[in-house]
Amino acid sequence: MDKPNQNEFKPKIVGFLCNWCTYAAADLAGSSKMEIDSALTVIRVMCSSRVDPNLILTIYFNGADGILIAGCHPGDCHYGKGNYFTRRRYAQMKQVFETLNLDPGRLQLSWISAAEGNRYAEVVNAFTEKITALGPNPINQSSLF
Repeated sequence: MDKPNQNEFKPKIVGFLCNWCTYAAADLAGSSKMEIDSALTVIRVMCSSRVDPNLILTIYFNGADGILIAGCHPGDCHYGKGNYFTRRRYAQMKQVFETLNLDPGRLQLSWISAAEGNRYAEVVNAFTEKITALGPNPINQSSLF
């Protein structure tokens, strides 16, 4: 068996997962023994709308290579309109990234329901591949990890 390359880039991705939908999907994917890349550090939030834009920037500026926000599908939020607020904040954060000349591709929003364990695995693995292809965070001065 080949040894992994010591210099191979392994991205550091932070995922904010809605407690009611996406976190449950992650649990389903795990209990179903689906292959999910280990680059994602999960932070469970009660609603995707609770992810503060300042927190996203802080995490990015402290070394995260990518940030995933995932919540209930629009119209299915446990708190009514939370994911609509998330969608609006996400659009604003993409503009902030572009204004600061940061790669907005390092930030992703996905809607994943509790029954979509397969989709959760696909989203995490695809985002990890995308971030791996982009390479390390160019701002990576210090790291939280």
